[in-house]
Amino acid sequence: MGNVTGTVAAKFAFFPPEPPTYDVCTEADGRVVLSGVTADKNVDVHILDTKAGNRIVATLWKHPFARFTFLYSHGNAADLGQMHDLFIELRAHLRVNIMSYDYSGYGASTGKPSEFNTYYDIEAVYNCLKSEYGIKQEELILYGQSVGSGPTLHLASKLQKLRGVVLHSAILSGIRVLYPVKMTFWFDIFKNIDKIRHVNCPVFVIHGTNDDIVDWSHGKRLWELSKEKYDPLWVKGGGHCNLETFPEYIKYLRKFINAMEKLSLTKQTNKQLTQNPSITESRHNKCLRFGKK
Repeated sequence: MGNVTGTVAAKFAFFPPEPPTYDVCTEADGRVVLSGVTADKNVDVHILDTKAGNRIVATLWKHPFARFTFLYSHGNAADLGQMHDLFIELRAHLRVNIMSYDYSGYGASTGKPSEFNTYYDIEAVYNCLKSEYGIKQEELILYGQSVGSGPTLHLASKLQKLRGVVLHSAILSGIRVLYPVKMTFWFDIFKNIDKIRHVNCPVFVIHGTNDDIVDWSHGKRLWELSKEKYDPLWVKGGGHCNLETFPEYIKYLRKFINAMEKLSLTKQTNKQLTQNPSITESRHNKCLRFGKK
């Protein structure tokens, strides 16, 4: 069983940059920083312990007026050193915090990459957001790119109050990237086709129509299986690794964030009215009294 699963993973899932594009350093004041990454006072670097005993690197790119926090799981051939330019752009354009991390065996994270290690990795990062920053589920949007859709949907299927999920060039499962199978095999990895059914928040799917790594049909099927469908973005002519270069990418992400902000405000208002029914009654009575002569 392990050999078969390992073979699938080796063929599809994990290609960490060699050598890593950054190192972890400790400053004189005790702060942990990433070498080779432009200094930014609004970036926190963490070394987190996972259930598997690995130590992974995570970075939080903070916005002083953030509306939400993204928990970003990157693709299978990148590490944090290659992502910082994108995170700076997303933070500025979307007004969000961005928490990202390197999977076990990627960058300066210890251990070896595997399906279950990515699950332990994202759980450690989520726990850090809760304990260190007090981030609530309602303030969190999970973002999964390519293989990162695996840990993203793993966590999303367990959290019932998330604000939203973004699936960027996502996969139905590992085997389905290689072969157009109709059923899920026991040795498959990242069975997103099953986990998407348990996600109870809005799901925004982004996929390129010319993706030659993960066919467009993966994104379409994941969107179809979502309980709370948000209008998808099918990037005409987009491939697997270049969707960020299309102007509609930022435009539609901003639109999604705005929609989630409105949804959050609506739910908050409805909760307040439910908890304090006298508010609506009082306002209504004032109108009646105002009309009296």
